[in-house]
Amino acid sequence: ESGSDSGRAGTGSSGDDSERLTGVHIIRTASLTVRVKDVPTAIDRARSAAEDAGGIVGDETTDRDTGGRERSRLVLRVPRERYQEVLDALAGTGDLVSRTVKAEDVTDQVVDVDSRIKSQRASVDRVRNLMDQATDLSDIVSLEGELSNRQAELESLLAQQASLKDRTALATITLSLTETQPKKPERQKEEEDELGFVDALVGGWRSLVTLLGWLAVALGAVLPFAVPLGLLLGLWLRVVRPRLRVRRPRPAGPQG
Repeated sequence: ESGSDSGRAGTGSSGDDSERLTGVHIIRTASLTVRVKDVPTAIDRARSAAEDAGGIVGDETTDRDTGGRERSRLVLRVPRERYQEVLDALAGTGDLVSRTVKAEDVTDQVVDVDSRIKSQRASVDRVRNLMDQATDLSDIVSLEGELSNRQAELESLLAQQASLKDRTALATITLSLTETQPKKPERQKEEEDELGFVDALVGGWRSLVTLLGWLAVALGAVLPFAVPLGLLLGLWLRVVRPRLRVRRPRPAGPQG
């Protein structure tokens, strides 16, 4: 990859040039969380930024949170030469909440896989040559099994090589977009204040009605006993008490 990259035209930074010149292989990933006023518009801008740079939108998920605000998550794959440019463009779509950037050096892994592929191909060729020279059926069957195993290992190494090439050639950016809480219009705030006053008034009235209801219940519980008690009190004041006063003996006067 390093040899072919040295002849490519690009608008990369000095870091990209260093990678091509020294044969360094780096997997670049980034995660951005941005708060925006309009999520669909921000999605269109992010998609355009990736596609204009020669990249793609891998995954996209959009939903709403518990507060009803729209949110979206996009996974973008962009060429490493335009990685920083796209990253800056995405951060400028709204208010940046968080940003995480990682660079993993996989040069040793790339070199190791390339070397093993070279050795495995030579091994496969040797087994094929032996098969061409074999005359005994048992030897041919044994060599066919060995060839199948070595080809399977070669295919696995080639898949690792392709994965590394893709991950180093295209940077991965995970963009999370969240909708900002819209400001309430002045008229709406006034209406909410009025509704709050009305709610308080209604609450006070309900409390008063509840209190009167409890008083009515208490009065209803006492009322059946009020009439007999009133009659007894009247009888005491008009009949019994005057008689007690008449019967009470007067104190004797001083003797001369």
